[in-house]
Amino acid sequence: MKWKVYVGDSAAARFLFRLMALVMESRLRHRFFDPVRSLKGAGIRSGQKVLEVGCGTGYFTIPAAELVGDSGRVYAMDPNPLAIEQVSRKMRDEGLSNIRPIMADATESGLVSSSIDLVLLFGVIPSPTLPLDRLLPEMHRLLRSEGSLAVWTLCPWWLPASLTKSGLFVYVGKENGVHNFRKVTRDR
Repeated sequence: MKWKVYVGDSAAARFLFRLMALVMESRLRHRFFDPVRSLKGAGIRSGQKVLEVGCGTGYFTIPAAELVGDSGRVYAMDPNPLAIEQVSRKMRDEGLSNIRPIMADATESGLVSSSIDLVLLFGVIPSPTLPLDRLLPEMHRLLRSEGSLAVWTLCPWWLPASLTKSGLFVYVGKENGVHNFRKVTRDR
């Protein structure tokens, strides 16, 4: 596994995940960083099929599921079994049935081609454990022809050009702190 620092079921991994969850789910974060505002900046809509890469504690997962509604679906992906466990618990607690937690490496998702309307890369890039040269082709494969990719990052030096230079996505702008991209489709 790539995320060896906190992935697994050992006592140390559980401690580190709980520590991360305290920060990620803090009242202070909710007060100053509204997940719904960011999701709306990503263009999320009712009925969409959304892939959230690196769902972590489910900070964006639950609001995303509420925004896509019963006719939509959120695929919450993370390589960490503790994250999948927490998202599954939250899903049950909220009575949501439109979330599918998936423990997988996003560079090899196992999902069906052209099945996703929107990919969320919130807080997962830049990352040395998630190489763009492998991630972007997989996200391109998963997105429908009019699909979008949304990136939110804490790194102020991150530039959208790091995604557009692949030729797979075109930058369409930034809204509510979220960088939005559209899938480039090739003419046949």
